[in-house]
Amino acid sequence: MSAEANIVPAGILDAGEILTVQRVAYLSEAQHYTDPFLPPLTETVDEVAAVLAGPSIVLVARLGHRLVGSVRAHLDGDTAHVGRLSVAPDQQGRGVGAQLLTAIERACAGRVARFTLFTGADSAHNLRLYERHGYRIVAHRPSPRGISLAVLEKPAVSPVRSDA
Repeated sequence: MSAEANIVPAGILDAGEILTVQRVAYLSEAQHYTDPFLPPLTETVDEVAAVLAGPSIVLVARLGHRLVGSVRAHLDGDTAHVGRLSVAPDQQGRGVGAQLLTAIERACAGRVARFTLFTGADSAHNLRLYERHGYRIVAHRPSPRGISLAVLEKPAVSPVRSDA
């Protein structure tokens, strides 16, 4: 386990670094599914900047000055759609993804009733991470390119109130 990453809201100037980390993070998924055209790999810096300028919540993980991960959530009614969880390959397996997932859930706390996300149905490492954080598979569906995806959901936990 490395030092704990500093998780902060992303800014427009982070778009290039987010895209770079996202692309290297998703390369192993592209290789596993033999599909170099996964959406995280084909997204452009302008598209990332548009997400950063829009209503979505985007967080980044930094170790010192280095951006080592990011995650997004788009709020739609009572649901937070979590996506693009990305961690630099040399930092994977060190808890950064778990920190990002916890942080995006906290950033949405009190505003949604549930979280939803998807990952490749054969992405065992990703599925283990999400299941450790309380997500459960609720459906399977094909991606537009025919990859089997697992759809996972988790109820939002209401903050504990103290009436003391």
